[in-house]
Amino acid sequence: MSAPKILILPGSTRTGSHNVRLAALAAKELTLLDVDVTRISLVDYALPLYDADLEASRGVPDNAVKLKQMITAHQGVFIASPDYSASVSPALKNAIDWVSRVRERGEPLYGAFKGRVFAIASASTEASGGLPGLIALRQILEIGCGALVIPEQVTVARAEHAFDDTDRLTDTRTANLLHSQLARLVEMTRLMA
Repeated sequence: MSAPKILILPGSTRTGSHNVRLAALAAKELTLLDVDVTRISLVDYALPLYDADLEASRGVPDNAVKLKQMITAHQGVFIASPDYSASVSPALKNAIDWVSRVRERGEPLYGAFKGRVFAIASASTEASGGLPGLIALRQILEIGCGALVIPEQVTVARAEHAFDDTDRLTDTRTANLLHSQLARLVEMTRLMA
């Protein structure tokens, strides 16, 4: 059986983002679990603000098609999402909105989100660890897009102090939760294959 393919997607494009660090850590952990890992940045898939009139007049942007193809080339997706006012980052929400519009070979809307497994996590300077944003992201993915999101989720509170010099989590409990979540993601992707 070939190794499952898992896409790592930070929902932040900010320099020095704690969620980019969390995504990088997840990628390292997943490679230890014998998984084929691809880590991307939304910076490489620049998209205009979603607008139905823009879509009607110009079609779906090439970067939305490329991002959709990147997602569908993987059995699992790990998203490290910041909390923006108890929701997801505008860049992540916009990417989800555009990807949901891509239909190739007669696929239905939201085709990129079905048939694969998602895991979500957040790192925040707040004590909540970004939990309100994860609630919103779960709702967008599960209810809005029909995705399968595993129940395990990870929040990294006080993220400015949560990583050591090698970008490992300093709190053993949080590190163990991340490891368990990633193991579950791998298990579920193997079942979906």
